[in-house]
Amino acid sequence: MPDFTTLSNQELKQLKDDLLAQYREFKSRGLNLDITRGKPCSDQLDLALGMLDCVNSKNYLTEDGTDSRNYGGLDGIPAAKKLFSDYLEVQPEELIIGGNSSLNLMHDAFMRAIVKGVSQNSPPWGELAEIKFLCPSPGYDRHFFICDYLGIEMIPVALDDHGPDMAAVEKLAAADESIKGIWCVPKYSNPTGAVYSDEVVERLASMNTKADDFRIFWDNAYTVHHLDDKPARLKNILTACKKAGNPERVFIFGSTSKVAFAGSGLAMMAGSAKNMALAKKQIAFQTIGPDKLNQLRHIAFFKNMAGIQDHMKKHAAILIPKFDAVQKELEKMLGGKRIADWSQPRGGYFVSIDTMEGCAAEVIRMAAEAGVKLTPAGSTYPYMQDPLDRNIRIAPSFPPLEDIRSAMQLVGICVQLASIDKLLKN
Repeated sequence: MPDFTTLSNQELKQLKDDLLAQYREFKSRGLNLDITRGKPCSDQLDLALGMLDCVNSKNYLTEDGTDSRNYGGLDGIPAAKKLFSDYLEVQPEELIIGGNSSLNLMHDAFMRAIVKGVSQNSPPWGELAEIKFLCPSPGYDRHFFICDYLGIEMIPVALDDHGPDMAAVEKLAAADESIKGIWCVPKYSNPTGAVYSDEVVERLASMNTKADDFRIFWDNAYTVHHLDDKPARLKNILTACKKAGNPERVFIFGSTSKVAFAGSGLAMMAGSAKNMALAKKQIAFQTIGPDKLNQLRHIAFFKNMAGIQDHMKKHAAILIPKFDAVQKELEKMLGGKRIADWSQPRGGYFVSIDTMEGCAAEVIRMAAEAGVKLTPAGSTYPYMQDPLDRNIRIAPSFPPLEDIRSAMQLVGICVQLASIDKLLKN
């Protein structure tokens, strides 16, 4: 593969003509492909169809005889709390099971902090002149949307394969009392696939923060979403916080949205028993209890963590060929050309591409014009502002395999065209 940076202008122009011909051919196909969101495909959803039959008019009682059709069970029925405390590696008393959306739980945790504070001894964040949050980037756009919506100032910090730039995180958190926390997707991070190292987890748990009520929002969305037979290991953040003398520092979130049914999973929040007792007390003003029949469905279908792990192997069998296709096409189209880098995740739902500086928005525009919709430029950064205009998030789970191949071939052509234009201007 030719290194684009070594080609003469004449060679680049000739190459551009060839690529434009390929681009026009793609446009003539009338493609209508969408790889913007990490949605499970129908084959993945079919894996959990048994959940629709395993709870019926004969088995709606819990193990202790409680009627799951009625009110109550604010923090989850005991069997569900046991299963999903194993899922998030906490104790049952350190877990609350909510509705179907972990994003909802995260939003509500912010709202409670703004209105009531994160502890009985800390002031409501809403009474402060300003609230700031650290945002490892590239990161999850919906985390950033919550902060933007609630008027919380976002401070981006760099993210690499081992986690956030901890020197920057520690410096910022120690110097500014208005910095109240940090977003983290610690395992198979959205979009890069990063897995936080033990050192990063320990430093997050033990670092000095000027704000006594600093909180880590630990969105462990992909904890069981492996793409190979050697699952990444993530150090337990709650255990690390306890050991460091900061047991209340972390709020942990998870869900089965990409395990069972995306619209009908279970969401959960975990943290110290003290944190969860306060959250439960506050949530009692909001609801009389979650959907316990859905909790029963999860228990009856999965039974235990071994059942969840076996189920996720079936997900992986569907996803691995799609992720492999992304890697194969990117390597074929861009390998050796020194115009792009991309992640090779071991789990999760995304692949992250970094183009040459100033090219991502143009790649996304060109791809859309030819019928392939990508996540909007800047989405993986706070305020939709990618400072280098480099990052593109690829979500290969939903489309059929052949569509993924076509989409990635087009993306490869667009990356090359945008890169040539940049090189010709220099």
